[in-house]
Amino acid sequence: MKENFARSLRALLRSEGGNDDDPHDHGGRTSRGVTQREYDAWRRERGMPLLDVWKAPDSDIATVYHDEYWNPHCDLLPIGVDYLFFDMAVNAGPARATKLMQRALGLREDGRVGPLTREAMKSADPRKLIDRYSDVKASFYIGLHQPRFTKGWLNRVRDVRATALTMLPQEGKSADA
Repeated sequence: MKENFARSLRALLRSEGGNDDDPHDHGGRTSRGVTQREYDAWRRERGMPLLDVWKAPDSDIATVYHDEYWNPHCDLLPIGVDYLFFDMAVNAGPARATKLMQRALGLREDGRVGPLTREAMKSADPRKLIDRYSDVKASFYIGLHQPRFTKGWLNRVRDVRATALTMLPQEGKSADA
């Protein structure tokens, strides 16, 4: 299901927007959803000189998203569900995305995508899982008690859900049709 990364990344980047440095956002200086701290660490890990995240090439941003948030789990998921999980991994971290997925599947929330979680994700009806996971995500955001951001987060849940549903393969058609 690797073919859905590019489409999911385009949708994610629409949600993440451009450059931001909101003093109320714990992420700090951010470009296209990647924080300066994360970008610095990513570049140091590769022996590359530091660069202002606002000037990061699109290819760097895509690689960060693919390697740190898409991999290793999204290629295991049905198309549509992969994007939903990817978006949450970016927005709240891969461990939180996994725990919320486990909650949506009615599993023990251990944050590990092991055989039970993989089996449940693969066997779930994608449309129903998108709906359940979206509801769980909304509850998570409401539970953070951060009114400054709640409306935007809930709008994102709604938009991501709608986009994920459009990605579902139609009967007799491929996912990209």
